[in-house]
Amino acid sequence: MDTRHIKKILDAVKFRRIKVEDAIDKLKHLPYEDIGFAQIDHHRQLRQGFPEVIFCKGKSIEQVVEIVERMLEKKSDILATRADLNIYKAVRAIDPRARYNDLGMTIVIENKKKELTEGKILIITAGTSDVPVAEEAKVTAEMLGSSTESLYDVGVAGIHRLLDKKEMLHNARVIIVIAGMDGALASVVGGLTDKPIIAVPTSSGYGTSFSGLSALLAMLNSCAPGLATVNIDNGFGAACIAHRINILGEQK
Repeated sequence: MDTRHIKKILDAVKFRRIKVEDAIDKLKHLPYEDIGFAQIDHHRQLRQGFPEVIFCKGKSIEQVVEIVERMLEKKSDILATRADLNIYKAVRAIDPRARYNDLGMTIVIENKKKELTEGKILIITAGTSDVPVAEEAKVTAEMLGSSTESLYDVGVAGIHRLLDKKEMLHNARVIIVIAGMDGALASVVGGLTDKPIIAVPTSSGYGTSFSGLSALLAMLNSCAPGLATVNIDNGFGAACIAHRINILGEQK
């Protein structure tokens, strides 16, 4: 529930189009709604500018569907992450507007179209194996309201591929760099641009990559200034930070 919807309810009371009791009934679940297995934070749109996001991994299909239904009742946009195809089919059965990104494993339902930012978030991957994390970041950033561009498979094993696209680095407002294995790409990009960089280590790689730990440590130890690192495979978290930086530029 956003400020526009609350104002509509209050105006209806003011002009006596609805009873006070009816307004109370509409607003009583504003802070959160207890549905037993979850406490749905309907207030998050007001506090943070976007509704609560549904992390599907570990939830049953029935639980995800019920959360979606309750949020749709409040006219909230829906972003669900780590959703498999079976969850998507169940969500689409209750709302045919649902869209699925099979690589990023995300589900979105938009109740209102957003005007995207002028500033762009550039999402870069070292390899094609990192694209699922990149797609999660892309969908998240666009649902939050940021424009994005993608530059995939430009890792350090063929650095000329990145150097050919330097103009994209300069045109971006924020850059997300996603890499597994040695995680070196984030430092390389950090040395080529003055833009803030969110580094995302991924779990792609062989044995001693330790499911992304080696990339995480490499990014945390980067000597490139202006680079921050999020958790392994956390495209969602990277997009949230990048969006907040991006919208600061819109306020100038």
